[in-house]
Amino acid sequence: MDMKIELVNVPVTDVDRAKAFYVDILGFSPDFDQVISAELRFVQLTPTGSACSIVIGYGTTEMTPGSQKGLLMVVDDVTALRAELVGRGLNASEVTDEGWGLFSRFSDPDGNTWALQQLPTEAIEVPQQQETANA
Repeated sequence: MDMKIELVNVPVTDVDRAKAFYVDILGFSPDFDQVISAELRFVQLTPTGSACSIVIGYGTTEMTPGSQKGLLMVVDDVTALRAELVGRGLNASEVTDEGWGLFSRFSDPDGNTWALQQLPTEAIEVPQQQETANA
């Protein structure tokens, strides 16, 4: 049976500032923004081409703002996308080759960390482990 990750909570302090960052700088689609009550605002944002969205808001998580670390988006051309996003105001690391792909990293205004990854063009060979016989 399939199991799909559809929504990831990204804890933020200022919802409007975070929404502007994700929509205006990263280009996420603003799918939904609803104040449910004085204790709950739910903002769903989706990266272009992704089946998984993020949610920001208040009352959506008990995580500390900035504590979501290591979110990853796979892209076709990390160098070109990084240049485009830097042109929109993103502070992103230079592109590095880490063997299993090319990466650029950045943080949102609250310190939640992200990476852009371009997958290698060739398959990475994983060495097979030698089986040892039991004596």
